[in-house]
Amino acid sequence: MEINGARVLVAGATGVLGGALTAELVDRGARPALAGRDRARLARAAEVCKDAPTVLFDAYAPESCARAVARAADALGGLDAVVTVFGTVAFGGATAVGDEVAEHVMAVNVLAPAAFFRAALATMEPGSMIVAFTGVVAERPQAGMADYSASKAALTAWLAAVRREARTAGIRVLEVRPGHLDTGFADRAVVGTAPPLPAGGDPRDVVRAVAEAMAADAELLRTAPDGTPVVERRAR
Repeated sequence: MEINGARVLVAGATGVLGGALTAELVDRGARPALAGRDRARLARAAEVCKDAPTVLFDAYAPESCARAVARAADALGGLDAVVTVFGTVAFGGATAVGDEVAEHVMAVNVLAPAAFFRAALATMEPGSMIVAFTGVVAERPQAGMADYSASKAALTAWLAAVRREARTAGIRVLEVRPGHLDTGFADRAVVGTAPPLPAGGDPRDVVRAVAEAMAADAELLRTAPDGTPVVERRAR
């Protein structure tokens, strides 16, 4: 897809990674709409993005995710891409993380992105794209992160099935599966404390690669063992 002039909804635009991605897309000429849960932070982000339209959503309320897509499409006159860059994490053994926390993690990391994409796929034209951030734990689940790993693996499976459905409509599905990044995400766990982690990668490297993957109509962006982003035209 052509990034210059593309109408892109970034859900999670007020976060570290979402903000970096929004800035990268704007630098390449995209027209963003910003979605988040904090009105004040959205307003500040919009100022940086030349007064981009903003929409509120609550990741624990799927209907608000669908409304955010509709309102962004109205504001921009349509959508060429919808990107979800939000999530939550919980740390602790499988017997220590309670059912309520596990439900929350699944709702935020799986059901909310799916709600955004369901709404987008119902209205998008051929040549459009949906983009979801999952994580390396989707393919390599980690002890002490069972529910988090399961949520990311579930979203990966959902995307793989939807990718096959969307191809017939000419819509691409890009999964971004980075390793640990230096965004402070692990320090904001809903419960538990992060285990020792390697040094996080630079999110700017990832968002540059995401923009390039979008332009190439790729299906998967993963991280190589040395931390280098790798763009794959076809997901495995």
